[in-house]
Amino acid sequence: MADTPVWTTACKDWGERLKTGRSIIPPPLFPDEAASALETFNQLKIVDAPGSPTFGEATGDWVQELVSSIFGSYDRSTGRRLIKEWFVLLPKKNAKSTVAAGIMQTALLLNERMSAEFTVIAPTLEVAANTFKPAKDMVAHDDDLTELLKVQPHLKLITHKETGGEFKVVAADANTVSGKKSVGVLVEELWLFGKMAAAANIFSEAFGGMASRPEGFIIYITTQSDDPPAGEFKKKLAYARDVRDGLIDDPEFVPIIYEHPPDMIRSKEHLLLENMPMVNPNYGVSVDERFLAREHRKASEGGPDSFRLFMAKHGNVEVGQVLRADRWPGAEFWEQQGRPKMTLEELLQRSEVVTIGGDGGGLDDLLGLTLCGRCRTTRKWLTWSRAWAHPSVLTRNKQFETLFRDYEAAGDLVLVEHIGDDVTQFAELCARVYQAELLDFIGLDPHGIGAIMDALMVAGIPAEKITGISQGWKLSAAITTAERKLAEGVMEHCAQPLMAWCVGNARVAPTGNAKLVTKQASSEGKIDPLMALYNAVELMARNPEAAQKEYALHVW
Repeated sequence: MADTPVWTTACKDWGERLKTGRSIIPPPLFPDEAASALETFNQLKIVDAPGSPTFGEATGDWVQELVSSIFGSYDRSTGRRLIKEWFVLLPKKNAKSTVAAGIMQTALLLNERMSAEFTVIAPTLEVAANTFKPAKDMVAHDDDLTELLKVQPHLKLITHKETGGEFKVVAADANTVSGKKSVGVLVEELWLFGKMAAAANIFSEAFGGMASRPEGFIIYITTQSDDPPAGEFKKKLAYARDVRDGLIDDPEFVPIIYEHPPDMIRSKEHLLLENMPMVNPNYGVSVDERFLAREHRKASEGGPDSFRLFMAKHGNVEVGQVLRADRWPGAEFWEQQGRPKMTLEELLQRSEVVTIGGDGGGLDDLLGLTLCGRCRTTRKWLTWSRAWAHPSVLTRNKQFETLFRDYEAAGDLVLVEHIGDDVTQFAELCARVYQAELLDFIGLDPHGIGAIMDALMVAGIPAEKITGISQGWKLSAAITTAERKLAEGVMEHCAQPLMAWCVGNARVAPTGNAKLVTKQASSEGKIDPLMALYNAVELMARNPEAAQKEYALHVW
């Protein structure tokens, strides 16, 4: 028996490879297996393309390399596939669904296990249909395949008449994948699964059969999300990037991510039309040059929302914040002022005085808290936030459940078990600042603060340290101050995903000469921690003296 090969799936020079047009897909471990699979794959027809060419005639190198990597990882001497997972992130119109259908059709044809199951899991019925149709057409337009395979369109099922193997496309549902013993699973449009709270359970059911099928494989193939990544998509994307960059050593996982390198993103070069081919591997084939140019121009003229969506779907640009036309102006500068390594502990150590803002806390809201510290050496304002939610918030806001779970995992959101725990924990954090002799004032919306006031009293905060902050038009000065401080680069925050979401949700509703950011204008999106920030800013704008006297003589 030959020695097991040693390999890595990291691709640390991926940025330079994409810039110079080189491959980011690792070569096959077993070239003979790859060649055999390509012989089958390349004979399958792309029926909906002009002239119905075969994959061998009409696909670019990246498709050939992907198929080689998948099927060339099979060690025939042991019956084991040495690489188990592939993560493929590429823009729309790169023949994603057609290639997925061809890969699974090839797996069905090459399979030697009797009654084996190959499953494509799609997030919606529409996506399921988009994947099944090219597979069905491949059979209908090939006499040999028509003899060998039975197609049942109403079940989205293709059955191998000799082995009893099945290739089925199913829409996402724990019931449809329960009990599956698939040899191969392909997950279509993983970004949409990121918005499903049940996605983890669906995948657990779908992948369960792999334990007894050593030749099994999982392929995730997806475009970028049109919202900030969430849920299972966010987790898998982060893992894939870490494997690609060599931060995680997992030779059984292949990351194939077509995205612009960080230096191009910093310089905004990734937004230019001439750099779109870099992340569209099927450019000039299924991705039409004139179409892309026209859509790029239309999106540029259509405003921030239109361009953001275009770049997410055709340029694989990850959405950090949703910046709409009626956004709070400070949102434009929020991301650049984030300091990911800054923690609450660092903020307290660096600050000479701290103000605290609080907001929300209703059964349908978050309870938001923001600390605003003034650095004793630079005089910059440093902010850190946290939010709490009652269990009822999840049931009342199902569309945000995966986001809330992500924020909970990051430590930015606490999902309390009992009503009242939120204000208790809010008060405990305030007491920590007070005991450190840093607290100036705690600013709260005067309406509905009874429970918070009670908790603060219990925590030992003197009543004279608590003040009401007038809302509505009277808060407009604090809103303007916050956006100016961000634009000037003298307000820094801890780069918390929860706050980025809240800032992106904020909508400006002009009223006379005032600038209002209100929950009503922001629709369903939560902004309570951001309102807490405005309250803290209102207090810090009063230029409080350093709470500890040895810092009180510091000047600008």
